[in-house]
Amino acid sequence: MGRVLDARTYVGGFSAPSKMPGHAYSTPAEDCITGSKLRCIPDSVCSECYACKGNYIRFPAVMTAMKRRLGTLNKKYWVENMVIAINGAEFFRWHDSGDLQSENHLNRIVQVARRTLDTTSHWLPTRENGFVRSWLKKNPGGFPANLVVRVSANMIDGRPGNYPNTSTVHRDSKPVGHVCPSSLQNNECRDCRACWTPSVANVSYPKH
Repeated sequence: MGRVLDARTYVGGFSAPSKMPGHAYSTPAEDCITGSKLRCIPDSVCSECYACKGNYIRFPAVMTAMKRRLGTLNKKYWVENMVIAINGAEFFRWHDSGDLQSENHLNRIVQVARRTLDTTSHWLPTRENGFVRSWLKKNPGGFPANLVVRVSANMIDGRPGNYPNTSTVHRDSKPVGHVCPSSLQNNECRDCRACWTPSVANVSYPKH
């Protein structure tokens, strides 16, 4: 286990969202490229960003940990250590807070997914559709089968984008695709794994 702990130290550690089936990797929401702009727009999904309140900002140690992770993204052996740190976990979420910082950041996550193809299902929600579009243009074969990149609609009641996997937030409109059940079960995923499932085209989250 020492090797895993050393690897987690190298990549800045993991977060452990209580509602989810495994660990996640969070960075500061204030460093989101698109999200930081959307926070100033009424009725955008980011206008009431959960990662800008609650435990994410209440405890200095949480923010320090997220900033530490952000500072590791370009370290030379980040991919190799992330693979070791994940340690064969069945499910992994990228960015319960924060988002992609560059196309290279996305490419490094893809490399991690490829190296954990037989063990781990990865879910990456993102609003950085420019990075996703550019990566897919260069890689027409698409993402590894165990990596679901969900491009998120920017506005509440917005429509899904033209990507294989997407997510939306509904309030007044009819939800599209799979409706996230967590609001009905103590804000927990429980046995739902729709976000990690490639065949689920869109996941719609109720605005609450």
